[in-house]
Amino acid sequence: MYGTLYLLPVALGDCDLEDILPKRNFTIIKTLTYFIAENAKEARAFLKQCHYPEISKAELSLINQHAKPDELKAFMNPLLEGKNMGLMSDAGCPGIADPGSEIIKLAHKKGIKVVPLVGPSSIVLSIMASGFNGQNFAFNGYLPIEKVERAKRVKELESICIKQQQAQFFIETPYRNGSLFEDMLKTLQPQTQLLVATNITISDELIIVKPISLWKKSVAPDFFKKPTVFGIYVS
Repeated sequence: MYGTLYLLPVALGDCDLEDILPKRNFTIIKTLTYFIAENAKEARAFLKQCHYPEISKAELSLINQHAKPDELKAFMNPLLEGKNMGLMSDAGCPGIADPGSEIIKLAHKKGIKVVPLVGPSSIVLSIMASGFNGQNFAFNGYLPIEKVERAKRVKELESICIKQQQAQFFIETPYRNGSLFEDMLKTLQPQTQLLVATNITISDELIIVKPISLWKKSVAPDFFKKPTVFGIYVS
């Protein structure tokens, strides 16, 4: 009989885990020996915060976007041997804008039980806080880096908002937040609503929604090198 793959949400930044994770998560984590994570140091720090009994005995397999198919299959061995495993992301929920989705895909193919645990996702929380169309939305990941292509993509997403009433959400490498923000102010129509959601669940959390016309009259948000979710919508 196969083990169970638990999807373990982690903090989005420096905060008290008991403020964002339910008691059940801590209970399950303490029963696991095998984990799949992106970064060993951060994974062990997370386990320590969870009061994991003996961190030295936790067996970590490290995954990233460059992992080869054979490596991913090897990660599944404990599960195939009947042992439970925990999959965690660097931040937020595994499987959402995260290489762990490949592990989850393999688990389903093998008929392994997948159990997602409750925890913070900057993307989901930003959608919740936006006030945009919660019945019809899309997450687009990262936009093109090249300036012309990025502006073109922003216009395409705005067009989808108008034609389909579908809210559009996306992210950027934190040190490029300012460049993307400036491009949106230049590219989007004045009435288009823009969400900026920075450092969700952290002490300096910032969530602002207003039309481009008002953003142009405002001081840019303090989002340099801070994880940020952007969203646009035209009602």
